[in-house]
Amino acid sequence: MTPLFFDASAINFDPQLVPQYREQGYVQLPGFLQANEVALVRTELKRYIDEVIPTMPEAEVFYERKGDRTSLKQIQRMFQWDDFFERLFLKSRFFALAEHLLGRPALGKNLQYFNKPPGIGAPTPPHQDGHYWKITPMEGLTMWLALEEVDEENGCVRYVPGSHRRGFRPHGKTGTLGFSQGITDYGPADTAAEACMRAQPGDLIVHDAYTIHRADGNRSATRTRQALGLIYFSARAREDTAAVRDYQANLTKEMVAQGKL
Repeated sequence: MTPLFFDASAINFDPQLVPQYREQGYVQLPGFLQANEVALVRTELKRYIDEVIPTMPEAEVFYERKGDRTSLKQIQRMFQWDDFFERLFLKSRFFALAEHLLGRPALGKNLQYFNKPPGIGAPTPPHQDGHYWKITPMEGLTMWLALEEVDEENGCVRYVPGSHRRGFRPHGKTGTLGFSQGITDYGPADTAAEACMRAQPGDLIVHDAYTIHRADGNRSATRTRQALGLIYFSARAREDTAAVRDYQANLTKEMVAQGKL
């Protein structure tokens, strides 16, 4: 049977979904994938790690500990290297949901794998995704699909509700591989306002380009925190490709110099 996530016509949107998304800057869709669909994605992910990663450029794959394959942290642009993940990203109910929330045609920008290995998974600094994107108009969103249980112990995503309505905050270098820019004036008021997004396998969280979010490190001794991240832009958004290219080149150079790549 064809997995449901490949059938965009099978989705029925809650009428409150868009209003909630616009009010909070994020929305959670419990059980967006069924258990058998999550199992399929995990099987395909294992195949990808075993067979596809060895063919990819080193700069697209990050490890908490360089050279330690068990400390896999992040994979970039998965859809460019594999038919299954290309279809999941661009020809699926994920894509249909992106267009529904954006309110206009969408373009797929990035499909990522995120993990926080037990005990060593580093914190994700507070940031706004749109700061990295360099698009005009700033119309885009990020989806975060839990592949296993996520809570405070292994590093749930934390949002600042309503932060998408207040523009960009100042960002600076963090030294964190995969999240090189973070908010420099994040303070107690932000922390007090945070909402911790606990999730079960198959739950989907979606947030706006401006929404402030972060995650703690993984304090568990045994549990991983595996997820997929899907980034979509409005089709009318225009990217400053030169700025993105220069940023990536400089970042890669810095990471190599620091021994992180």
